Amino acid sequence: MSSCCPPPKMARLKYATDFDKSVLLNNFDTRGWVQVSTDDDWNIYWAGVHNIRNIFSVECGFRMGDDQVINHFPNHVELTRKDLMVKNIKRYRKELDKEGSPLAEKDENGRYVHLDFIPLTFMLPADYNLFVEEFRKNPNTTWIMKPCGKARGIGIFLVNKLSQLKKWSRDGKGNSFVAPTAKETYVISKYIDNPLLIGGKKFDLRLYVLVTSFRPLKCYMYRLGFCRFCTVKYNANVSELDNMFVHLTNVSIQKTGEDYNAIHGGKWTVENLRLYLEGTRGKEVSDKLFDDINWLTVHSLKAVAGVISNDRHCFECYGYDIIIDDNLKPWLIEVNASPSLTATTSSDRIMKYNLMSDVCNIVIPPGEFPDVRWNKVPAKENYGNFDLLVDEELAQAELLSQEVKARAGASNATVRGARDLRKPTTWK
Repeated sequence: MSSCCPPPKMARLKYATDFDKSVLLNNFDTRGWVQVSTDDDWNIYWAGVHNIRNIFSVECGFRMGDDQVINHFPNHVELTRKDLMVKNIKRYRKELDKEGSPLAEKDENGRYVHLDFIPLTFMLPADYNLFVEEFRKNPNTTWIMKPCGKARGIGIFLVNKLSQLKKWSRDGKGNSFVAPTAKETYVISKYIDNPLLIGGKKFDLRLYVLVTSFRPLKCYMYRLGFCRFCTVKYNANVSELDNMFVHLTNVSIQKTGEDYNAIHGGKWTVENLRLYLEGTRGKEVSDKLFDDINWLTVHSLKAVAGVISNDRHCFECYGYDIIIDDNLKPWLIEVNASPSLTATTSSDRIMKYNLMSDVCNIVIPPGEFPDVRWNKVPAKENYGNFDLLVDEELAQAELLSQEVKARAGASNATVRGARDLRKPTTWK
């Protein structure tokens, strides 16, 4: 096991990884890092999610040194499993409501004004009766079913009749609505049936969010995310509910369609989306949309901050999937713990290479070795294409500084309300 003292600067940083992906390996090699086995003495381990539980298990007895970091938090599933993410966001809202926080304000219909960013969702089979009650209030609504333990669009289907759900249950997939194993648990969410369309097609956003600490929260948003388009024009007709090329944006699904374009991969940069929206809806409306996306990102992270094991050896780059409706309201669909590093196009390869490079520069400043005693405040020149969303430590220091000025008689001290919290100085 590595020592607690930082190695001499002439030594070369050692990395281990579970992935044979060029965008990752080329980055490490360019830095002059040396690849070693996962059983060897490494400084950074880029691990697959399947190995994290073993690494942090009590039975394993593995203890990391101060010069070792790893790319997942031990229980990241609190954010990245569909059912746990929803459960934690619901709990967070209730806690704020109980505290009387202005963030938990509701409108006349009982909807959260500031924290309404996930579709109405139930867990199946546990919430089946609650779901049926809601379904009967609005029987013409379409719902989307997703298995909690799967990714890449596997096992997803749309329903608009209770009989479809009963058939699913009878087929054994729901184990007749008795307590299932984790892998058999489903979430059922109100389908966003008024998505913003471009060229008549549905799309979603894949955004990358880097978290280096949950307590205090330190997180960054990557500017070079992208839109993933369906290959077939959107059609809300009941007859098209089974056509996944209309409804699901996952590249793993769309690339099997006959209309898939391998050159651009059905992708658009976030920059292109922003230009399009500024041209069609105006700059002010476009700016508000991206401000709302930052807002929902920060509060989804705050919702899990109290339950995540905030191990100082950990960082994580999440893939956020967001759908924008035709009112330009963003909805958080899910968060991925291991967003794909596979490049589908040349521009995709360049973007993902740069993403990995920028992650490395923030987590381990160039020319340095990992040191978990570091306060994780990188120099701004190391941000690359990341923007700081929130650093609670910096914000606290700034607040203390303002209080000192106020005590000294500064006349410009102000009290921020809930609306002002929508624009913390750290994310601008």
